[in-house]
Amino acid sequence: MRIALFADIHANREAFDACLSHAARMRVDRMVFLGDLVGYGADPLYVTDRVRREMERGALCVLGNHDEAAATGETSNMNDYARAAIEWTHGALDPGARGFLRTLPMTIVDNERLYVHADASSPRQWLYITDALSAERCLEAAAQRVTFCGHIHRPQMYHMAPNRPPQFFAPKTAAPAPLIARRKWLCVLGAVGQPRDDNPAAAWCLLDTELNEITYQRTGYDIDHAAAKIRAAGLPQLLAARLFIGR
Repeated sequence: MRIALFADIHANREAFDACLSHAARMRVDRMVFLGDLVGYGADPLYVTDRVRREMERGALCVLGNHDEAAATGETSNMNDYARAAIEWTHGALDPGARGFLRTLPMTIVDNERLYVHADASSPRQWLYITDALSAERCLEAAAQRVTFCGHIHRPQMYHMAPNRPPQFFAPKTAAPAPLIARRKWLCVLGAVGQPRDDNPAAAWCLLDTELNEITYQRTGYDIDHAAAKIRAAGLPQLLAARLFIGR
């Protein structure tokens, strides 16, 4: 099976559509969404509706912290930029979309795979994977062999052999990485809608379960149009500016 994994779409329609088109050309069998469908971008209703339609065709989706905040209107743990975006997003979503976000699970187990938005050790605390120590915390908490998450907007991989500390591995774009069976793996996706690794191209992953390998992908999209819509919506200007630099 070929699985396309997307994290942190953040209501960026242009980036999302470009990634979906790229995935279609790769002939994927299933899609998995790792949370934060909304927040920051100008098309939250479009993205939630598209994900909901994909789920009707068998896609999987977990809850992200921005999804939860947009559904409930609770923004106390967010910075000023995120809070402003969520307050706007909450109003831009209709009751059906907010209700859909509230139904999303924190985690999904799919055979030997665990899908979660943030750190698997305590998903609702929304902890970030930033180094080998936080990766070990996540890997030890997961019973599954491979864990997939997002949240930090920077592509990373960690692998851990029995009785050994985890090792960091920097994935290269379009270069398949084997998920060696004797190890546990943590695959941290970059962001579709707001990358923060100095590369403005949208990020997603392709998992091939038969070959037991994952390929980190980057997809160009119309950043000018996405940024213009953020500005037109009256969202913080920083959210448009950072799309061009991937920071």
